[in-house]
Amino acid sequence: MRKTEFANGEYYHIYNRGVDKREVFLDKKDYERFILGMSLLNDEKDGLMLIWRDLHKNGIAELPKVQPLASQRLNLRKPIVSIIAYCLNPNHYHFIVKQEQNNGIVKFMQKVGTSYTMYFNKKTKRSGALFQGRFKSIHIDSNEYLLLLSAYVNVNHEIHGFSEKDWPYSSFLDYTGKREGKLCNKEIILGQFDNNFDEYEKYIKNNADYFKDKKELEEYILE
Repeated sequence: MRKTEFANGEYYHIYNRGVDKREVFLDKKDYERFILGMSLLNDEKDGLMLIWRDLHKNGIAELPKVQPLASQRLNLRKPIVSIIAYCLNPNHYHFIVKQEQNNGIVKFMQKVGTSYTMYFNKKTKRSGALFQGRFKSIHIDSNEYLLLLSAYVNVNHEIHGFSEKDWPYSSFLDYTGKREGKLCNKEIILGQFDNNFDEYEKYIKNNADYFKDKKELEEYILE
């Protein structure tokens, strides 16, 4: 039985790693496919991924092109979670999400995990589970903790030594004004900083030492 009871309107840190600590993202297409699922599967109904699949067969696979073609369906969708921040690393991921509908987090994670596992297994000709059991979760019970975790998640790739300056598989670029992504609801975080992008980036840098210490804890919480 899951320890965390998810409540509507509350924020949670969600994370998991590949089974046997294996890499679950092997190339750019894998990262993009997972992020696509995060967007299209965040709906109380199913169907957007099927629209994408049909468009993909016709050579239209990029999300910016899918959105106009499925605009009516996208406008009518009802998200089951709000995605606040995320980071995808080669063998694990971190999210911060807010539950919007009853059982929304569980449904969202099941849909994203199942969809991506099916894609990955077909691509690599493997079978079985891809991620290490159920996803892990921690209730974010204060605004201070929410701010700190948002920064930690946004730069998690740097904490783990991925030196690429503009890591495209986290929400960091959106939070620092270097990309205009629509996947995350950033206002709850950036709205607390006077000069949104610059002040938030300073906040991240000011907590760098804490993040380095937390990296050691991460090896424990992901077990």
